[in-house]
Amino acid sequence: MKALVLFSGGVDSSTCLAIAVDKYGADNVLALCIYYGQKHDKEMQAARRTAAHYGVEFRTLDLALIFAGSDCTLLAGNGDIPLESYAEQLKKTNGKPVSTYVPFRNGLFLSSAASIALSNDCSVIYYGAHSDDAAGNAYPDCSDEFNKAMDRAIFLGSGQQLRIEAPFVKLTKADVVRKGLELNVPYELTWSCYEGGDKPCGVCGTCRDRMAAFEANGVTDPLMKGE
Repeated sequence: MKALVLFSGGVDSSTCLAIAVDKYGADNVLALCIYYGQKHDKEMQAARRTAAHYGVEFRTLDLALIFAGSDCTLLAGNGDIPLESYAEQLKKTNGKPVSTYVPFRNGLFLSSAASIALSNDCSVIYYGAHSDDAAGNAYPDCSDEFNKAMDRAIFLGSGQQLRIEAPFVKLTKADVVRKGLELNVPYELTWSCYEGGDKPCGVCGTCRDRMAAFEANGVTDPLMKGE
């Protein structure tokens, strides 16, 4: 049995990769990293490093053209990324997703991954959606309801050959880090910050969540040591 992991190089997908490798072995895991027009390639660099650490096959896919015209602040050429928590951002959205939501990204990524998985004899797709990202409708394509719908669609559309595994969809980011620490995930190789500097900014939504998740487990984020 082979597994495909949607792999960004961040905390959540790296923990998913560790779970897949632990279950299926490195030779049976394919890591798929997708470029979608983001402002920097730091996460993609991290993905390549982490995939090499685990010795898995690493592939990239460019889907940037699909998001042309989007005003998502993660995308190159668009506005500034908010330097505040998701909770603070959601107070200003009137129930809509935050500005760093990439339109239907997980739906597109999972659909693309399904085609690649089927073409490479994989029977399961792993991805790292968790409940903190879905909270308050910040990223609706990380919700349990969305995951169930996509899992059903992919299972049916693949002739019942392929399913989705989202091990964290009902868990928090602190739970994700706890599992990763148990598996000795090399978090020092990962990258989460929405900015592309030499060091994480520490104030964007994903930096705040990442640091809090490590702190909840009584450890310091390895990328923030010495700060």
